[in-house]
Amino acid sequence: MLALYLTHPQVQMDPLIPVPLWSLSDEGRQRVATFLARRTIPAGAFIFSSRETKAMQMADMLSEITGTPALSDHLMGENDRSATGFLPPSLFEQTADAFFAHPEASTDGWERAIDAQARIVATVDLALQSVPPDTPAIFCGHGAVGTLLKCHLEGRAISRSEDQSRRGVQGGGNGFVFDMKTRALLTDWVPMEDILPDWWKG
Repeated sequence: MLALYLTHPQVQMDPLIPVPLWSLSDEGRQRVATFLARRTIPAGAFIFSSRETKAMQMADMLSEITGTPALSDHLMGENDRSATGFLPPSLFEQTADAFFAHPEASTDGWERAIDAQARIVATVDLALQSVPPDTPAIFCGHGAVGTLLKCHLEGRAISRSEDQSRRGVQGGGNGFVFDMKTRALLTDWVPMEDILPDWWKG
């Protein structure tokens, strides 16, 4: 059976609000609604989510379709960037580049990429142990840790060239599919608009 890792789409950015508490923007909500209207998500799928607001909002929308509760875990959250908090876009991009380029070092106090990767891989592995046979799983998460997970599944070194911003669409709302049993990566980042309704059939 297959699993889909899906990143939240566009958010309402507010420098006065901690980043983990940011909500989906109207555009982000509309993209999720359009995604769901295509009947892309199978009923009964298990849903796992980061506890960050934007990811949980997406997970709750998916849960209305699957009929299953969204199970959240803070260990599925984005790489810890609390040391810097909100950064202007240009500075954020520079810091994110360094985060991926030097995975064994902390960039301006950010969680190290190798630590974030170990965390997301272990948490996804643990979550999948609770999924019944022949049941698809969906993970609602974030771009950086999603990229770190994808690098692990593909057996590639950590690199920003593997990031959704390089291979999917800007603003988030991208996903990739992997085999739950073999942990084989089956797709690269795909915009949610291009994820077909039969993705879970393999």
